[in-house]
Amino acid sequence: MKKEFGFAIVGAGLISTTHFEQISAIEGAKVVAVYSRKEEKAKSLAEKAGADWYTDYQEMLKRKEIDIVSIITPSGTHADMAIEAARAGKHVIVEKPMDISLEKAQQMIDVCRENHVKLSIISQHRFDPPAVKIKGEIDSGRFGKMVLGQAAVNWYRPQSYFDNSKWRGTIEMDGGGVLINQAIHTIDLFQYFMGEVESVFAHTAILAHERIEVEDVAVATVKFKNGGLGTIVATTAAYPGLSARIELIGTTGTAVIENDQLMKHYLRNPTNESEAINLAVHHGGDHNHASVNPAALDGTSHRLQFIDMINAIQEDREPLVNGEEGLKPLKIILAIYQSARTGQPIKIADL
Repeated sequence: MKKEFGFAIVGAGLISTTHFEQISAIEGAKVVAVYSRKEEKAKSLAEKAGADWYTDYQEMLKRKEIDIVSIITPSGTHADMAIEAARAGKHVIVEKPMDISLEKAQQMIDVCRENHVKLSIISQHRFDPPAVKIKGEIDSGRFGKMVLGQAAVNWYRPQSYFDNSKWRGTIEMDGGGVLINQAIHTIDLFQYFMGEVESVFAHTAILAHERIEVEDVAVATVKFKNGGLGTIVATTAAYPGLSARIELIGTTGTAVIENDQLMKHYLRNPTNESEAINLAVHHGGDHNHASVNPAALDGTSHRLQFIDMINAIQEDREPLVNGEEGLKPLKIILAIYQSARTGQPIKIADL
């Protein structure tokens, strides 16, 4: 059994420090290479990591010490870079969204399978303790039938967030706006708890920012396959940055997760329905959060997902968030975009 796993970090943007720090905190894991098209950025991150730096991706992939490639480049490049890594025999971790195209996302899955490498799509909030707890209770039946859910991501990004990057806010590289970039983790958890989505009906708009091609406000109604209903709202115009919140309502249980904390948690007592006790134990307040600053996030759950990838390789099993799981929120978001363009409800199965 391999004692140390070598990681390559591909991309040196905002989230690269989180990847480096959390990989470095894992016993038996080490960042051995960093790639960026920009030499200065590659050098800077590589020096922090004690790793080699590259501006030639193909050259980096020749390194035998690299077992896992972690891709955090602009969204529209994810599939192409993942496919190259898989063909070089490297296991692949891809930040959200897995790509901006369903066709390319599926090709990524297929090529990884053909080359017998593991693929994991970053959805770190599935590893948060509140998410693990509530998912377990829903799956065990303690929430009864899931009847209503609400997901809201009311965050803030200043105009400079888009102006300081050539690719942010573009259809070609971003693929969309607040939904596919900021809200995708919340949307993933939403469907993870409520069940698979059957159809959506939506509106999107550019209302608060200039010189962008993608939405900064979105609303959607959701119909789930199990009959439940829901809503998704998202914006990057909520100054100074409010919260990401999921409300879950079942026939025998309810829960509210806000800014990754379990705020409310009730299970109906059949012998005394008037006794409603909040089972949630909330620690901390709205500390430095990604609602305001995209670099301000607790990387602990990223670390748990990296560990899951290492375990999946050692145990020869699928990662907990594999390619098919990564497709689910992407399909929902692309269906919302299609509904907003056409003014019609869109069935996920029709994508």
